[in-house]
Amino acid sequence: MHIIRIIRSMKNTIFSGMQPTGALHIGNYLGALKQWVDLQAEYSSIFCIVDYHALTIPYEVKALRQRIIDLALDWLAAGIDPAKSIVFVQSHVPEHTELAWIFNTLTPLGELERMTQFKEKSSQHKQNINAGLFTYPILQAADILLYKANTVPVGEDQVQHIELTRDIARKFNNAFKKTFPEPKPLLTRTPRIMSLVEPEAKMSKSKGDKHFIALTDSPSIIRAKVKSAVTDTAGGSKASGVVNLLALLAEFGAKGQVANLTADHKSGTLKYSVLKEVVAEAIIKHLEPMQAKRATLARDKDKIASILLSGAERASAIAQKTMEEVRKKIGVR
Repeated sequence: MHIIRIIRSMKNTIFSGMQPTGALHIGNYLGALKQWVDLQAEYSSIFCIVDYHALTIPYEVKALRQRIIDLALDWLAAGIDPAKSIVFVQSHVPEHTELAWIFNTLTPLGELERMTQFKEKSSQHKQNINAGLFTYPILQAADILLYKANTVPVGEDQVQHIELTRDIARKFNNAFKKTFPEPKPLLTRTPRIMSLVEPEAKMSKSKGDKHFIALTDSPSIIRAKVKSAVTDTAGGSKASGVVNLLALLAEFGAKGQVANLTADHKSGTLKYSVLKEVVAEAIIKHLEPMQAKRATLARDKDKIASILLSGAERASAIAQKTMEEVRKKIGVR
């Protein structure tokens, strides 16, 4: 996401973003953020705090402002490097919404009606089913294509959105000549992280504090949450709660720990209290340096603002060039 010349000439470009809707949890970290950190060495990387997307659900103005900063802190603490990647806030680059409007005119209503995430989110927010929630995937396509990204790291639940982005790029190219690449999804290597309380459901903040472990949770909170995690949901080696805890240990713990406890689980000798203690301590140990770095960064608000401003300037340089090309091709310049 940075150094415009590098983005254009040497490496393929990736784009990805997150909404500032609250504390990041370990599912967000393993499913996306950790992968982003690793991808910085392979790709020209652009990471965007997509605050306009966050407006589609109820929010408080003051809370949103703080959540934007908190999300930037989480990213930087985890290893997103502004010297390697462009890190910025979506609303700081107005070309996102301009391109989204143009894409609105190319996207059939039926394609949006088929989007499964709209159905899921509208069921969660029945009192606020707004047009933005419906056209969300078009803005997402604009986010990606504005930077002519070749690759988009996503989870399985976002693949349908990438397919729509590819379709929009194809429609624009057919109507106005080749302009945009058709980006490919890069699926996360990490299995889906499940809720601590409902281990057959994806880990989510919307279900309540006991369901997830935040990247900023203290050691005592982490121990308490893991201790109260559901384990024997189905019995035997297929108990989803135990499988979920073992999956967490595979990501945060040592290989020997995972092998030994998995063998105990299969033989029926596993003590859940021991498993929970090992999992909790592994998570605490992994998060400790990130939390220390975050605390240091949080004390320098000017530095965070400077990073986001610099990122917006670099993103704008690319976005403006893309929109100059788009405006000419569609006939408004």
